[in-house]
Amino acid sequence: MGDLLKKLLYLVLGIAAFLVIAAIAISLLIDPNDYRDRIADEVRRETGRELVIEGDLDLTLFPWLALNVGRTTLGNAPGFGDEPFLGFEEARLSIAVMPLITGGGLQIGGIVLDSFQLNLAVAEDGRNNWQDIPEHAESARGRAESEVPPEAEAGQEISFSVASIEVGAAAVRYRDARASETYSLTDFNLTTGRIASGEPIDIRSTFNFEAQPAGLVGDFSIETALVFDADGGVMLRDAEISTVGLDATLSLLEAEPGYHLQVDAFSLKSLMTRLNIEPPVTADPDALGRIVLEGDIRLDDGAIAVTGLDLVVDDTTFKGDVMLAETIGVKLAADSIDLGRYMAPAAEGAAASEDAVPVEIPTELIRALNVRGDLTVESAELSGMVFENVKLGLDAADGNMRMHPIAADFFGGKYDGDVRINAAGDVPSLSVNENIRAVSLGSLAKAMFDQENISGTINGSFKLGGRGQDLAAIQRGLGGSITMELIDGAWEGTDIWYELRRARALVRQEEPPKPTLPARTQFSNVRAAGPVRDGVFRNDELLAELPFMRLTGKGTVNFAAGEVDYRMTARILDKPEFASSATPEELEDFTEAEIPLMVTGPLVDPTIAPDLEALLKQEVQKKVEEELKDRLLDKLFRDDD
Repeated sequence: MGDLLKKLLYLVLGIAAFLVIAAIAISLLIDPNDYRDRIADEVRRETGRELVIEGDLDLTLFPWLALNVGRTTLGNAPGFGDEPFLGFEEARLSIAVMPLITGGGLQIGGIVLDSFQLNLAVAEDGRNNWQDIPEHAESARGRAESEVPPEAEAGQEISFSVASIEVGAAAVRYRDARASETYSLTDFNLTTGRIASGEPIDIRSTFNFEAQPAGLVGDFSIETALVFDADGGVMLRDAEISTVGLDATLSLLEAEPGYHLQVDAFSLKSLMTRLNIEPPVTADPDALGRIVLEGDIRLDDGAIAVTGLDLVVDDTTFKGDVMLAETIGVKLAADSIDLGRYMAPAAEGAAASEDAVPVEIPTELIRALNVRGDLTVESAELSGMVFENVKLGLDAADGNMRMHPIAADFFGGKYDGDVRINAAGDVPSLSVNENIRAVSLGSLAKAMFDQENISGTINGSFKLGGRGQDLAAIQRGLGGSITMELIDGAWEGTDIWYELRRARALVRQEEPPKPTLPARTQFSNVRAAGPVRDGVFRNDELLAELPFMRLTGKGTVNFAAGEVDYRMTARILDKPEFASSATPEELEDFTEAEIPLMVTGPLVDPTIAPDLEALLKQEVQKKVEEELKDRLLDKLFRDDD
């Protein structure tokens, strides 16, 4: 038995020695460069392209079967110019010989590819420069079904390994003449560790990405490992990614397929600048300066689900889930946010309103949106208004966007609304259906108009809509209806009772009374309702109830011009408690008369005063009537005599 084993060993060693000697002899006697033309002919037959091997072909047979190919190019498809379809400066491949002989499997020592170039292109007529290659290959083969080599029988597995793959200074370019777009990966470098069945593969890569005309440019760095699951699928184990100021980490989840993503703090404005995207100009220059992102990522039926999202934007934290699919789904909750920080800076100077750029409806953005989601915010501040317990629903698709429901608590009251934008047509349209209940009128006036001259509570319903490319155009053509009510408040700076007394004195050419300071007019209820047409609110049923007076009238509010014009009639119901200084004649005149009033001027600070012209007419008419009455009585008495 020992002699038999010894003889077999000698036989194996003899065969190995013979193969070594044969390999050395073949490598010395055969020059692979003699086969350039044959190789080129075979490639031409298979692809229809010209293969040009400009560099040397080097072949070594032992102990490694090694092939080294110098500069090589493959021609482009007809109609795509003289630029090669692909090429490289050098390619190297080595395979261990002895494992092949002894059944040790296929052991590749390394694959090296230097300065690989691939140029993909789509012509204006839709043709591309790669579709002809498989067509030529299929035609060249023309094999019958019986000529196809049989598949390996089950169980015939060959161990396989690659020591490493190295790709250096590679580039891949894609040009689409139809869309006038170009995408490119340049300075692409790739290094892998050992590649073997069942083992993770370490990968390190750097490259530059550019997209035109979008102007996206960035350097990327990726370090990760590939793992193979039981079904033969490939996943990243862990990855560290760095690009244009972003540092991110992907970690494989243990409980289920997916990854945990963590993006370190970065500045969104700086990122946009590096990507050649103009960042927004914000009222707070430091806004969007700190973004932190963390969450779990899973693939779900072709969609990407991000769960347990923790997104920090400056001082605001968003938590929730996002589904990236054909329709993007969003469900987020935020703590507090100052929206004013992210608005455009306010214009400065007296000409600010004249030079202000109209706020355009973002039609292209709305048309591109396909999203459905819900957002809740504990506290949001905008233009001095603080909204709490905010709820916002969003549904956008096919150029239509609806924000509903919208609900919030603010200034002691409630707000709810329904806002719709239709950007599907040439001219976008905007409609709102908003309601406010028990809101502090003083706080609202201070926040919206920087006025502190009114107090009370306001209820209102606003159903408005318009069409236009910007808010100014929509405001000019605004239509709909408004209903509102002011309750238990005061108008500071204006004393209607004093203005009435002063106007009476002026008409009667009497000395005006002394004002009571501070000037103010209390009201218990003010109601207004009416239609809106072409940006003008027309109110024919104004009713205001003061402690001593009732006002009725009608007028208009021009929203585009910011002007108000009302004509009202005041009737004194009772002697005001504060009118102790009024003379009996004054009280008699007022309680018997209907007094005309005007409310005119800027919407934010109108002037309330008696209509002197109407008062003079009333006074003249009164005197004429008294004169006629006296004459008639005098005539009657004379006739009786």
